[in-house]
Amino acid sequence: MEGYNLEIKRLEELLKVKTQRTMKLAVVACHDEEVLSAVVEAEKLGIAEPILIGHKEKTNVIAKEKGFDISNYEFIDEEDLGMAAEIGVKMVFGGKANFIMKGLVDTSILLKAVLNKEWGLRTDSLLSHVMTYDIPNYSKLIYLTDGGMNLHPSLEDKVKIIENAAIVTKSLGREEVKVACLAAKEKVDPKMIATVDAGELKNKYMEGEFSKGVIVDGPMALDLAVSKLSAEIKGYESPVAGDADILLVPNIEMGNGIGKSITYFAGGKSAGVVMGAKAPIVLVSRADDHESKLYSIALGSVVAAFKE
Repeated sequence: MEGYNLEIKRLEELLKVKTQRTMKLAVVACHDEEVLSAVVEAEKLGIAEPILIGHKEKTNVIAKEKGFDISNYEFIDEEDLGMAAEIGVKMVFGGKANFIMKGLVDTSILLKAVLNKEWGLRTDSLLSHVMTYDIPNYSKLIYLTDGGMNLHPSLEDKVKIIENAAIVTKSLGREEVKVACLAAKEKVDPKMIATVDAGELKNKYMEGEFSKGVIVDGPMALDLAVSKLSAEIKGYESPVAGDADILLVPNIEMGNGIGKSITYFAGGKSAGVVMGAKAPIVLVSRADDHESKLYSIALGSVVAAFKE
């Protein structure tokens, strides 16, 4: 699917998007109350068709306590978490599911299955996490990457991370994607690798190495990326300044800090997916609330449809 005739600017709009056909979601280790709640609501809204994989007895107990009717769902009873992950990944690999979601299973177990060389979901890209934030005082959605997977990505890693995030951004209707390569200052300083890499990424953009519609600039501090006033005051001219779509962070600490600040200080809502595999991976945290999990499923569905 080539995308939509509209740009999604708020996460709640995701819940109203109808893909050409309902995407099938393989839920690995589905016996989790919050995950099951989000999955059931997503099914009711027509966002995804769930395939439950996990401990059937425990799942049925949760469903009964919550008043959920899951009798018509496809269900694969598998108590072993490693096997549940393998089944889910193989379903996506074989075209029986369009994307996959982490339930009550360690991330390492799921990703081990995803990266299996024979039946996994490997591609030439790099697995990276893309968080989509809806912040009350920002005019559109903003995408943060990578605050969840890659600790200290190399220059070439960052190229792949940008392209992964660009797919998510484009799937939600942005034809022109503005990427801010974040650092602590705006000038390249050999002593600060974040600035060096940002400068190289800008050069790669100028040389036409990124996909169509992706604009990359940096290094720039966070205030310049999101505030036109700050850019004007500091005399910083850039098509990205004050209007960034993607915030590329140089390391996981900055990404984690910015993300949690958006959530806990700015009241931002969020949705997240892991990109770089053959299909989106909805990798939610235990701390994520029900709303965030639902938005993440909706995001994964839209991205999965866009990638078809």
